[in-house]
Amino acid sequence: MDEEARITTPEVQETETGFDLSLRPKTLAEFIGQPKIKENLSIFLQAAKQRNEPCEHVLLYGPPGLGKTTLAHVISREMDANIKVTSGPALERVGDLAAILTNLEEGDILFIDEIHRMNRNIEEVLYPAMEDYALDIVIGKGPTARTLRLDLKRFTLIGATTRISLISGPLRDRFGSIFHLDFYGLDEMTAIVKRTADLLSVPIEEGSARLVATRSRRTPRIANRLLKRVRDYAQVKGDGALDERIVNLALEALEIDPRGLDETDRRVLRSLIEKFNGGPIGLNTLAAALNEEIATLEDVIEPFLLQEGFLNRTPRGRVATDAAYAHLGYAIPRRDNQPPLSV
Repeated sequence: MDEEARITTPEVQETETGFDLSLRPKTLAEFIGQPKIKENLSIFLQAAKQRNEPCEHVLLYGPPGLGKTTLAHVISREMDANIKVTSGPALERVGDLAAILTNLEEGDILFIDEIHRMNRNIEEVLYPAMEDYALDIVIGKGPTARTLRLDLKRFTLIGATTRISLISGPLRDRFGSIFHLDFYGLDEMTAIVKRTADLLSVPIEEGSARLVATRSRRTPRIANRLLKRVRDYAQVKGDGALDERIVNLALEALEIDPRGLDETDRRVLRSLIEKFNGGPIGLNTLAAALNEEIATLEDVIEPFLLQEGFLNRTPRGRVATDAAYAHLGYAIPRRDNQPPLSV
């Protein structure tokens, strides 16, 4: 499966980086959804500004596409601070991180995306930097090695991750605030679609915005991507207006059903039901049957199916739920010696 070609993948695609950037809200007031996070952020950012101090280090975690990077940039704007952006995989050597840290100015923000993928040796350099605003550099090797401590300007580290369980306890404990971004509600998604349509100067009806929101897997990045494709469809196949008829036609052409499942999702569920009688089946066996990578199934496909109640994880393996049978039009299997239910 080519994730770059899959419209419902929550990961950012290379071709849409500029598009994604242009749609990001600039302030907390513009940011739609995550009300508890916004409330807490607003309070502690205001308090830090009143004390004329950098805000505490922040860790943002949750599924991709929900706004972790956007929130990092919002924090930098709210604090009137410059932001330096990097990622865990990009920090290959201790020197890479040391160069970034020593070039930060007072109050700057360092944003590390995919912080869980950072090398453990590099992670240890962050400990004194986050706690004491100091950088310990080891000079020499063996018995003659000595440590040189460099003072750093006070800065804020913002880390983002989709796998908080992979972050070590010592690093996690050094963040002053940890926020979990959850999937968005339908009303919030509808508001996001309408905001994006307004930024793109595309008139859209309330019902049409809700149609796009319903099939966006409760993820803003997917909603923006779908709206862009629907706009193109309306321009070529219609008169450019995003009424409910043209939006439905566009979404059908994209093979996205009313629950937001695409053909890849349906293929996983069909394989589970048809080849393995609905499970339970081990992830390795399911991945082999689908000719997919285990990481793709676990990190990209499964989260939404679990969230929507189409899939269960059990100690014995993955199981298709009754909702999956009903959604795909299969007879619901007999449970506890009851006769099978028809759809």
